Amino acid sequence: MFSHVMVGANDIAASQAFYDAALTAIGIPPGRRDPKGRVAYMHGGSFFMLTTPIDGAPACHANGGTIGFRAADPEAIDAWHEPGVAHGGTPCEDPPGWRDSPFGRLYLAYLRDPSGNKVCAMHGPAA
Repeated sequence: MFSHVMVGANDIAASQAFYDAALTAIGIPPGRRDPKGRVAYMHGGSFFMLTTPIDGAPACHANGGTIGFRAADPEAIDAWHEPGVAHGGTPCEDPPGWRDSPFGRLYLAYLRDPSGNKVCAMHGPAA
């Protein structure tokens, strides 16, 4: 069901140092940075990610956070996005589409739910 969890961080370097230490202790490889400075950990087909909030505000519980849902293919994501908008969701970030990442190409779509929580549908090598 879930593809990834992303949490906000005000100091990416400090957060990466903590998570690299803590997660490698339980068998998860160290995080990798992408071109936007986010850090991603991959294990068992799932991602845990760190980011500074895109809106420039300080990170807090959920600012910078995303709940990701795994999808079988890009068509399923488009099918997820359309009724989400029709039922009160607000598109955010880039439009649905392919993006390059350190782990390969991903097809992503983002929405804010009616309460403002950011959710994502993802299809790609890890999904």
